[in-house]
Amino acid sequence: MDYISSLFTIHSSIQTVVIVSLIIAFGLALGKIKVKGISLGIAWVFFIGILAGEMKLSIDHNILDYIETFGLSMFVYCLGLHVGPNFFGSLKSEGLALNIWSLVVIIVGTLFSLLLIPITGVSLPNMVGLLCGATTNTPALGAATQALAHLGIPNSSVALATAVTYPLGVVGVIVAMVIIRKLFVKPADLEVKPLSDDDHTYIAQFDVINPAIVGKTIAEIAHMTNRKFIISRLWRGKEVILPKADTVLHVNDSVLVVTNKDEEEPMLLLFGKKEARNYNQNNVDWNAIDANVESRVCVVTRPGLNGKRLRDIHMRAAYGVNVSRVVRGDVKLLASDDLRLQYGDRVTVVGKHEDLDNAEHFFGNSVKTLEEPNIGSIFLGIFLGLALGTIPISIPGMASSIRLGIAGGPIIMGIIVGALGPKSHMISYTTRSASLMLRKLGLALYLACLGLDSGKDFMATIMRPEGIAWVGIGFLITVIPVLIIGIIALHTHKYDFGTICGILCGSMANPMALGYANDTCKGDTASISYATVYPLGMFIRVVIAQMLIMIFV
Repeated sequence: MDYISSLFTIHSSIQTVVIVSLIIAFGLALGKIKVKGISLGIAWVFFIGILAGEMKLSIDHNILDYIETFGLSMFVYCLGLHVGPNFFGSLKSEGLALNIWSLVVIIVGTLFSLLLIPITGVSLPNMVGLLCGATTNTPALGAATQALAHLGIPNSSVALATAVTYPLGVVGVIVAMVIIRKLFVKPADLEVKPLSDDDHTYIAQFDVINPAIVGKTIAEIAHMTNRKFIISRLWRGKEVILPKADTVLHVNDSVLVVTNKDEEEPMLLLFGKKEARNYNQNNVDWNAIDANVESRVCVVTRPGLNGKRLRDIHMRAAYGVNVSRVVRGDVKLLASDDLRLQYGDRVTVVGKHEDLDNAEHFFGNSVKTLEEPNIGSIFLGIFLGLALGTIPISIPGMASSIRLGIAGGPIIMGIIVGALGPKSHMISYTTRSASLMLRKLGLALYLACLGLDSGKDFMATIMRPEGIAWVGIGFLITVIPVLIIGIIALHTHKYDFGTICGILCGSMANPMALGYANDTCKGDTASISYATVYPLGMFIRVVIAQMLIMIFV
């Protein structure tokens, strides 16, 4: 019995692994239980951690801090790495709008907190602490306490206010999303709406009847218009031709065109007539279209191709094949000449059988190679992200510098590596399953330790005279802005529910709520919108916390 007891009571590396593992195991098991279709998912890990802390279970503080830091940094870095390849594309098209919605959530929450000061009688420093806890933003708390110290004002109750509201701040966003989903979401809102159509290809067959392009080469036609398109096949009577840049179009030629989705009308004007057949279904048998030309998907597993532009590998001249589409993750990209290939891309190649064999060998096409995650680059990225998070950022007029911290630094570094790594020929590819596992493992470790640390003082804190009031106020600060902005955004019918959840989670700096959104929403839109708004949202919250202290105290 003493041996069993020591597994839970005597601080050691084994005791740490036992307690953290049990918290995560029980939490994830409860997360699978649904009541009337509702489950809190990975949030249960946090609750089980609080329960374990309340039961006086503990681990060495330094080890707890290490696991919490490691888990959070791994989660946010892998999240940034996952959304990075398509991050800047979404930022150009919808990123500004997403960040505006996030900013509105932040402003509404801040104004609501200030409104509660005369109603509740809570002092402004304590209300700032409640706001930091309700939005689960410890960097903002650090900025607020530094500002108070600069003014010579005691700040012990500010940290306590954050501690008592933090648990329900974590859960409140999930509660708000559950309410929105049950009362306001329609089935159409659950269907994934891509943030940008520019990254989704459109395929159609056109007949050449426009006199302006008859007798011109494909290269000449491409120079005539600023539209981007690929002609992957050409039918001239019964003859099938694999088109090249110097191929001359004749009247009544029929061409298979790959372009962006919003280019249908310009392509119709360019060529003259569109055939009725739908080539954008998932069940199209491309090899049954004609006998002489095949279509094959090759996976880029040759490291030397990572970051290469399609124009630089000369597939038409060297192998006699056309590259029509590139699939990166779940996004279909038009194979334009300036597109940079990335390790793990799935490239659709059109040509004759023997030419496709040579092209396949050129790309590598070794699926087994992709099954091995590049762990070394992940840990290097985490290191760079943590280093980025420690850099002080000075803002004119503010007494102290702010930092991106252990959450902001790694997620920004993950986005940078995921988006720009191929340009420097850095292989950042991680299999989808490996990325999902690393993200879930990191988040589970973080929540287990966060709950265990919060649980030891949870009941004692809320039993203080003002404790229960603080909990209630913090819960309102969490839920009210999320409900209001979430419902308004939903009624614009511009975004799917997953995207809205990502905006809300990112604006509230709440990775656990993002875990719930990912478990209950289709696709990756929640993660993409979260990563789009999180960096700026966290930065603004840190600035606001310090400004409230410096201006109003």
